[in-house]
Amino acid sequence: MASSYFRVALAQVMPDADSDGYIASAAKAGADVVVFPEMFSNGYSRFDPEDEASQKSWIDAAVELDGTFIDKFRSAARRNGVAVVATFLERGKVKPFNSAVLIDSSGEIVLHQRKRHICFFAIPEEVCAPGESSEVIRLQTGAGEIAIGIMICMDREFPDVASDLVRAGAEIILVPNSSPLVDDVGVGDIRVAGVRAMAFQSVVGVAVANYPEPKDDGRSFAVDPLGKVVTMGGTIQELVIADLDLDHIRATQKNEWFRRVR
Repeated sequence: MASSYFRVALAQVMPDADSDGYIASAAKAGADVVVFPEMFSNGYSRFDPEDEASQKSWIDAAVELDGTFIDKFRSAARRNGVAVVATFLERGKVKPFNSAVLIDSSGEIVLHQRKRHICFFAIPEEVCAPGESSEVIRLQTGAGEIAIGIMICMDREFPDVASDLVRAGAEIILVPNSSPLVDDVGVGDIRVAGVRAMAFQSVVGVAVANYPEPKDDGRSFAVDPLGKVVTMGGTIQELVIADLDLDHIRATQKNEWFRRVR
């Protein structure tokens, strides 16, 4: 009989980490899915806006959806029998995209999501194009079939993305991230508070994977459908494990149905 718990491994690691090793460790820990931070293909690096060559080099480093970078994660997912959310700067015909893919345990890409609310006002995303829609897929896991959607970083700050995922029946939302979650000098831990509120309003489980210090501040975390923090990591490079209770999510969605009417 399937477990009631969906186990998420949040890979709070830098882009030069042994991603294959972390995926293998997550699988050994019984994870159903491993989530990497935002734009992992280049570590959410930046370029010099005054240097055209620097900007061009950054854009030229974008990777193809069917290229070797994503193939590496597909192979690791297949080899370890675990789903993976891989993130990357995706090559586009005109502009690149800030993208993520959900790869199932057989190595197949089952969801391709482009960040909708790009940081068009800041480097590096000022040269990126936004995505246009959000989808939910039903992922087969050891915990049974689960309705999953993806938000990328700032997408979690806008109600339209959550509303679209709710309308599509999302039970769990996975969030690759790159920003201070607790130690932001300007806003403190408001991003954690925002995710908690979004989870409560949308009645979903949410798991956020962030970069560790010194890039960001770690604190990868997960919340239940009432907005309660289930787990939160530290600031170092680590694998943060979160268990989301599917029975609780589904019972709460039934009881709090009015929150999901858009």
